[in-house]
Amino acid sequence: MANSPKFTFSLLISIIVLYFSTATLSSPPVRRSKHAPRFLGKFSRASNITGRPGPNVVGAPRYRYETRYFDQNLDHFSFSDLPKFRQRYLINTEYWAGPNLGPIFFYCGNEGDIEWFAANTGFVWELAPRFGAMIIFPEHRYYGESMPYGSQEVAYKNASTLAHLTAEQALADFAVLITELKRNLSAQACPVVLFGGSYGGMLAAWMRLKYPHIAIGALVSSAPVLQFEDVVPPETFYDIVSNDFRRESISCFNTIKESWDVIESEGQKTNGLSHLTETFRFCRKLESADDLSNWLSSAYSYLAMGDYPYPADFLMPMPGNPIKEVCRKIDNSPEGSSILERIFEGVSIYYNYTGTVDCFDLDDDPHGMNGWNWQACTEMVMPFASSKNTSMFPAYEYDETSDAEWCLESYHVKPRPTWITTEFGGHGFKNALKKFGSNIIFSNGLLDPWSGGSVLEDISETIVALVTEKGAHHLDLRPATADDPDWLLEQRAAEVELIQGWLDQYYGQNKAVFDM
Repeated sequence: MANSPKFTFSLLISIIVLYFSTATLSSPPVRRSKHAPRFLGKFSRASNITGRPGPNVVGAPRYRYETRYFDQNLDHFSFSDLPKFRQRYLINTEYWAGPNLGPIFFYCGNEGDIEWFAANTGFVWELAPRFGAMIIFPEHRYYGESMPYGSQEVAYKNASTLAHLTAEQALADFAVLITELKRNLSAQACPVVLFGGSYGGMLAAWMRLKYPHIAIGALVSSAPVLQFEDVVPPETFYDIVSNDFRRESISCFNTIKESWDVIESEGQKTNGLSHLTETFRFCRKLESADDLSNWLSSAYSYLAMGDYPYPADFLMPMPGNPIKEVCRKIDNSPEGSSILERIFEGVSIYYNYTGTVDCFDLDDDPHGMNGWNWQACTEMVMPFASSKNTSMFPAYEYDETSDAEWCLESYHVKPRPTWITTEFGGHGFKNALKKFGSNIIFSNGLLDPWSGGSVLEDISETIVALVTEKGAHHLDLRPATADDPDWLLEQRAAEVELIQGWLDQYYGQNKAVFDM
């Protein structure tokens, strides 16, 4: 698309969705702001994958890996004669100390192209030489090139072909892949350490609990494992985003909070949508004021996720401390600027920091297919709401019935809002972890809106929470830069020490068994 930023991704998955007409895909309905957003699905249609860190990652190395494919069972939990699919994985063995000596660092692939996650997870690459580790980045089924039925078009055709897109199947993929690779490399004795950020972090935590014989520990970053049912208040996400802006500037917070009514009012005027289109420089005329509100809401939320202390292009090219820059633009707009003009100046830090975009499109791919919406309509049911008093976003309550209706219309399926807590835990999660879990690091930065759905306190001596006040979305997993603050260096050092302890214990126990 000629007018899109080079590194553009989807504006917000809540705006771009799929639905079924009869049993096949058709034009997507608009998902209004009153519905739960699909923030985690941000990565599921990432484009311009290079397998290399972005240009704003200071001093990041070029990661070397071999791309391989593994024939996976489509359904691990039945004996039906279903076609296998090729699961892509990236592997690097140049630092590996070999069988019986070197560990395996295994990143649990997220909801997108695995090369993009590999490029943005420098911490794993930087640790490998120190530990003599093999590196493996497996791709999550139904994303990137790991597409069942031979193509994305067929795999996403209807509820029947999408039925095997679940977290349980993905974890089984990882377990089978690890087991087979270790057997083929005569590396059965090599310990496996799991890594994961966001949804990948959720998978890493759940895999450590579900397959403790497969991996000895997991570094779980920015993973909202408790963002289900009523385990945490549904207002948590938007409250944290709002607090991120409030801490930078009360006037900025208030301007954003006031802007929603101004947008709605302007949209109801005779030429209001044309005025909004012109003010925010959209390539095509807005069809509703809600479309603009969703576009802005998306930006503010991603700004909170990517509020890193240095320039980065993880979500979009942005400066260091981007929320500070947004608020500076809003607060320092020329005298006489309207609220809408000030909001546009601010949000351009997210959508057009490079200054290369002439006009904006609400939808960067109207025919794009998205697997996260399916997951969110089946088992990944995360309630969201916005508080009237504490949020800068329009107030709304979580509407489970409306979400269920949308999913039924879109996919002909009914969500199972209690399945994740049944399968992996949620209520009483901390007690369960304390009794049955071990060797998990939950790392979070409190600027990250997903931190509110994660584990923020130590559970036991071996299940540890590392929390940083100024950290954003899995910042600790990103490549090291010359601008890393001391608190980030200390956080990573603590993670390295814990991982070293897991490995020392494993090798010590194995030596004792061998000596016997």
